[in-house]
Amino acid sequence: MFSVLETYLTNIGKYFELLFEVIKKPKKTKVYRKLIIRELYDLGVNSVGLVAILSIFMGAVLAIQLYQNFKSAEMPIPDSYVGYATKVVVVLEFSSTIICIILAGKVGSYIASSIGTMRATEQIDALEVMGVNSASFLILPKIIASLLFYPILLMISISMCLFGGYLIGDLSGMWSTVDFVAGLQKNFDNWFFAYSFIKMEVFAFIIATVPAFYGYNVKGGSLEVGRSSTKAVVWTCIILIITNLILTNILL
Repeated sequence: MFSVLETYLTNIGKYFELLFEVIKKPKKTKVYRKLIIRELYDLGVNSVGLVAILSIFMGAVLAIQLYQNFKSAEMPIPDSYVGYATKVVVVLEFSSTIICIILAGKVGSYIASSIGTMRATEQIDALEVMGVNSASFLILPKIIASLLFYPILLMISISMCLFGGYLIGDLSGMWSTVDFVAGLQKNFDNWFFAYSFIKMEVFAFIIATVPAFYGYNVKGGSLEVGRSSTKAVVWTCIILIITNLILTNILL
């Protein structure tokens, strides 16, 4: 048990040590600009379709479940509350936490495997021989790209979730779309959106750095790269859930 705890604490220390290396002695801005643009596409743009499709179905399923629960309540609840409750749940939790857990699997495995492959094939060693800060060169563009693009993914997810709830109501006839839209406009709280954006930025940093840590510290060949990718996804999801609890207690 103590050896496991020691391993965890050692990894935490190595993680923060790597973050210090990332922000230390960066390369020229022009070099980073090109890398950031490439990472924006790889980590963000490539995920737009997945986020949009999943969000539509999540919004539809959530709205149906809320409608069925409201109808089974002892007191009659207006249909407009389906739209209101969908908006609150989507903004506060679904479009930030659930989408980021999904992205942890897609983006996290990509980051860990790509950096891990570079470590296994000694490309990182070659960068360091040339005097390049490999941690900053490989990880900092991913962090910046994630911080810039993930709020856009959040807006797309919120919009598509609410559209999914609207669409399923229109197609099924279970509730009026007019009532659903009225519920979306009910008790609009700007802080809910600010809270969601703050969470998304924190989660974006975690998704960019935790898998990068596991990939950067790969030891061995292709088999170890696969194992590090699995560990990266698992631990990223765990850290996201714990961080979500902490941020919720602090901000709400």
